[in-house]
Amino acid sequence: MSKIKKVVLAYSGGLDTSVILQWLVETYDCEVVTFTADIGQGEELEPARAKAKKMGVKEIFIDDLKEEFVRDFVFPMFRANTLYEGEYLLGTSIARPLIAKRQIEIANKVGADTVAHGATGKGNDQVRFEMGYYALKPDVKVIAPWREWDLTSREKLMTYAAQHGIPVEMKRGKKSPYSMDANLLHISYEGGILEDPWKEPEASMWRWSVAPEKAPNKPTYLELTYKQGDITAVNGKAMSPATVLATLNKLGGANGIGRADIVENRYVGMKSRGAYETPGGTIMLKAHRAIESITLDREVAHLKDDLMPRYAALIYNGYWWSPERKMLQAMIDASQETVNGTVRLKLYMGNVIVVGRKSDTDSLFDATIATFEEDQGAYNQKDAEGFIKLNALRMRIAAKRRRKK
Repeated sequence: MSKIKKVVLAYSGGLDTSVILQWLVETYDCEVVTFTADIGQGEELEPARAKAKKMGVKEIFIDDLKEEFVRDFVFPMFRANTLYEGEYLLGTSIARPLIAKRQIEIANKVGADTVAHGATGKGNDQVRFEMGYYALKPDVKVIAPWREWDLTSREKLMTYAAQHGIPVEMKRGKKSPYSMDANLLHISYEGGILEDPWKEPEASMWRWSVAPEKAPNKPTYLELTYKQGDITAVNGKAMSPATVLATLNKLGGANGIGRADIVENRYVGMKSRGAYETPGGTIMLKAHRAIESITLDREVAHLKDDLMPRYAALIYNGYWWSPERKMLQAMIDASQETVNGTVRLKLYMGNVIVVGRKSDTDSLFDATIATFEEDQGAYNQKDAEGFIKLNALRMRIAAKRRRKK
């Protein structure tokens, strides 16, 4: 690689990225700029600034991206009712394109020729970060230390940190045995006993939700207001996108909602087991499908369902900035013009139950046609006979042929 002058590092202040910071300076003799994104991970970020400053960093960026994260990434994804492999709500995947975008913006601002990240060579995040970098700045140089150095264990990282006077822990208390990633949409857990897919996660692992069996034995009702596919109010109170998600996380977590234990297929080829808490997202998925059930045409809804797995895979595999994802997004967003109204939900001991949905302007539900009572001629039931015979024609022809044989 040609001479590196200035690097923007995605920096958390933890062990890995603190070692990376020092390693970049030592290995490439370059200036390092740190960037820390606040996307709702719930941690105090100022210690990261103090730590970077102590390590000699002159340009430090700590950006509050919570509203942009939910408005421009989470909400668009949920308009598609997105699930990867039928279970995963993509909490980590959807955060990476935003971090990559802001990292490139900072690189352009400070005149950096290189960006760096702390993702390992075994995971999906390296793909997601770097696909974003190249899509937004095609000539950027990328450094991924985990693919270059020989610090391949936590013990080696700790030794390196001690040798260079790098503070190891910013927080007191026992370190979690799990590798965790949190943002406003979810918190994920990997490693530890989770590496054995037969073992149940420890009860003490979960951070955001009570166990469903320990949730209140009393339902919580709430109403979500939708405008063009996005939630704009909770229980009649208008809220910003980030506030909506934070509110639903709190309500869902208190009612034991949003836990998932998944073995997923990583893009790099291996299977990986992860546990996730996505209380607000679990509520959002159920509610969005409910409002669509009365406001979307049948074939539009079915086409969205057909395309959703492809859309989910694009996000999971790091193709948020690809032309095909943007094309699908345009179609999905167009379908949401009529997705307006209100959904009423009951949260109860781990369950999200739809108990009502209405749209004063865009409902396609016609009670005069759907009724089991007298429909006053709104629907002629005799029409169904020809409809059935025409649709059965190919099967009748095939049956006659088989009978002749």
